Amino acid sequence: MLRRGVRRVVLGMSGGVDSTVSAILLRQRGLEVIGVFMRNWDGVDETGVCSADKDCEEAERIANQIGVKFHVVNFVKEYWNEVFTDLIEDYSAGLTPNPDVLCNSRLKFTHFHDYALNTIGCDAVATGHYARNSLGDNLESTSNSPAFLLQAIDRTKDQTFFLSQIPQSALKKTIFPVGELTKKVVKEIARQSGFPEIADKKESMGICFVGKKKSPGRRGFQEFIAEYIDPKLGNFIDIDTGAVVGTHNGVHQWTIGQRTKLKLKDQAYFVVSKDATRNVIQVASDPNHPALYSDSFFTLSPHWISGAPDELLSFSSQKTLACEFRCQNMAPLTSCHVSYNMSSTSNWEYMDRDRLIVSVAEPLRSITPGQFSVFYKGDVCLGSARIDRPGPSLYTLNIGNCRTKIRNKLKQE
Repeated sequence: MLRRGVRRVVLGMSGGVDSTVSAILLRQRGLEVIGVFMRNWDGVDETGVCSADKDCEEAERIANQIGVKFHVVNFVKEYWNEVFTDLIEDYSAGLTPNPDVLCNSRLKFTHFHDYALNTIGCDAVATGHYARNSLGDNLESTSNSPAFLLQAIDRTKDQTFFLSQIPQSALKKTIFPVGELTKKVVKEIARQSGFPEIADKKESMGICFVGKKKSPGRRGFQEFIAEYIDPKLGNFIDIDTGAVVGTHNGVHQWTIGQRTKLKLKDQAYFVVSKDATRNVIQVASDPNHPALYSDSFFTLSPHWISGAPDELLSFSSQKTLACEFRCQNMAPLTSCHVSYNMSSTSNWEYMDRDRLIVSVAEPLRSITPGQFSVFYKGDVCLGSARIDRPGPSLYTLNIGNCRTKIRNKLKQE
């Protein structure tokens, strides 16, 4: 039995194996499937290589072969105004944003959902993401409870990280056909269904309009971002000595923890912090320098997919949420305690429910402002919050007398 009479489904098709198998599985369930290719980037307006046209042709060919209707929708303007411009502003401010999270929350599960439900007309929307919906494979649950976003069976391909800002209203109408399968099984289904070339197709990684530096004739991220943000000469400063050890073309080209191209006395340098106002980047000659490690960080307003966890509904400042989180898609989950930040005025202190403090038992390397911290409890992806700043580093706190030890070592050299 299908929930609310789900019979007609709009599927986002990219020309890849996951959306191809999603179409096959939905057809096997007896659903009417309409494939839609989203055009989010206009390759004419940039100098890199983007495969959007080729992907669109591939998606249409696959739809025709499977026997589903096919549409193309243009969201170039929406992507530019609601994702890309903010991306550029964030990089200019020295942040490291995640365009995939933003694209899903501001485009795919808003504009695309609206187009599918209201323009085409359907009962549900499907995507090829590796994730699961607590309402069931076909939204068959009749419970009035909120929908919960669940991790995929194949944890190595789980994409709930990128879906962590999905609106509850969209999740309630979203099907993830491959969420219960492993990637190996998905590829085998594609082969057995007459799509061996799609099964063997190389997975797309990263942002299509940036390209890959190692590919002949293509640019990397620094070349790409230079087309939108003017170079601004600044200094690399050694955090231990205060000495200028090199120059850079702008804080937007570097991220926390990244290895720079500097090399003095056979020592490589790593980005420790960025100051966009002064256009200064602090670096350290040790990839595990204590300035790179913190045991806490602060976030901006959290997005709880299914409502705030019970532990955080209390007005007591002592209440904390014990859960797990990650700041990168494939990073291991780390145990943490989450609480609301405390703010104050000249007269009193109060709980700020638009800010979180996240504390961990073991210090983390390279906590990066602009990235998302995604929270989990068991199989459930609770939601996420954007990192505002790391807490004080081990270097700032002088844990284990680390600053003195570093200074003494420098003197000996």
